[in-house]
Amino acid sequence: MAYQFDQTVLREYDIRGIIGETLGPDDARAIGRGFGTLLRRAEGEGASPIVAVGYDGRVSSPMLEHALVEGLTASGCDVVKIGMSATPMLYYAEASSEEIQGGIQITGSHNPPNYNGFKMVFQGRPFFGSDIQKLGELAAAGDWLDGAGSVTECDIIGEYVERMLEGLVDIPADRLSTLKVGWDAGNGAAGPALEMLAARLPGEHHLLFTEVDGHFPNHHPDPTVEENLTDLRALVAEKNLDFGVAFDGDGDRIGAIDGEGRVIWGDQLLMIYAEDVLKTHQGATIIADVKASRALFDHVAAHGGEPLMWKTGHSLIKSKMKETGSPLAGEMSGHVFFADTYYGFDDALYAGVRLIAAAARLGKTVTELRGAIPPMLNTPEMRFQVDEVRKFPAMAEVTERLTTNPGPSVEEVNATDGVRVNTADGWWLLRASNTQDVLVARAESDTAEGLDRLIAQIDEQLELSGLERGESVGH
Repeated sequence: MAYQFDQTVLREYDIRGIIGETLGPDDARAIGRGFGTLLRRAEGEGASPIVAVGYDGRVSSPMLEHALVEGLTASGCDVVKIGMSATPMLYYAEASSEEIQGGIQITGSHNPPNYNGFKMVFQGRPFFGSDIQKLGELAAAGDWLDGAGSVTECDIIGEYVERMLEGLVDIPADRLSTLKVGWDAGNGAAGPALEMLAARLPGEHHLLFTEVDGHFPNHHPDPTVEENLTDLRALVAEKNLDFGVAFDGDGDRIGAIDGEGRVIWGDQLLMIYAEDVLKTHQGATIIADVKASRALFDHVAAHGGEPLMWKTGHSLIKSKMKETGSPLAGEMSGHVFFADTYYGFDDALYAGVRLIAAAARLGKTVTELRGAIPPMLNTPEMRFQVDEVRKFPAMAEVTERLTTNPGPSVEEVNATDGVRVNTADGWWLLRASNTQDVLVARAESDTAEGLDRLIAQIDEQLELSGLERGESVGH
């Protein structure tokens, strides 16, 4: 039977919508039917592939899980339910088992409580872009395989936490026993695993908001927004802690502050991790998205690595890591991917453990490492509304102008993802969001005057395409 999704829910990196408006159980069932059909066809139609299914702490998640599992089993897939979990736990269940061929996490990530969605893994690779569009095509045609799969349950939290602790195996205990760390789970799905992990970690650990609550009563769980780190900052100051770590709603993005309460942004965290990883992986490719600071790419090169600037989007970065054999990658948004002694997926709990490990191996405190990062003047991520049908054509116009007639001040134009323009003042970026009807801009300079000139160049390009940089909108 044919089924039609709301046109807004099938996105570039995942599936996301508003419960009761654009997303509901019928959609979840159709996603299960489509994903199960694609997996069986890829494995051979006689196969009964196994799909792991998890869900975050949102109020709507159990309802969507029930319907998703119905869809998967009706397509002939067997399902292993891991229950309420952080997204990296679902990724772990899929990556650590040879029996499991696919994984689906029900999560609204850092969106408001009335949103929900799905993140997927298919035969060990990210499932995104044209894969997600294929689900829509199969549904519209009613082109689904039939079957009767089984359902089992598996509690993997203990095994997952044990795997986290392996991130510290080679570090002498005396380097870790005096450590004092604050953690903020933001009432997101990482809370239970964080409690179990903190109880096993050496040193002193203070936890905030580990009770899972899909209404997010304390603060919104997006650790890249500074106001959401207020509680963590207060905890670090009050208890005189070494540093603090925060998670988003589904535990795949990390935020951090040092012992002085300074934010350690995504690209700055990657600088710390890169210095550590390059000690044992000289010459390795380290990947960061186009929004990252020039200081990061310089830092990677200075420590013997090969910096690679790539497109924003966790699925795109993971695919590029596989292609290049990169041991480490990250995004400004707090997705960090370790493939040196881990699986290459984004896991904020593991990234927290690796921050402890990096500081211990480098013989410096997190505050010292943050203090050594050169100060750069940069704008926050400026996001402004542009009509969905206009955003990509507008970017094509800007790219065309800058590549054919860049002007005297432009030194280099990188069109990997939108345009990143280098000038004597620094750099500026303009790109279209793949998930929202917005353009995203950012600029970085050594001086305030330079930053003003860079922003003026962004505004000039927008004006030439009949647009203006209006008030910034949220994620």
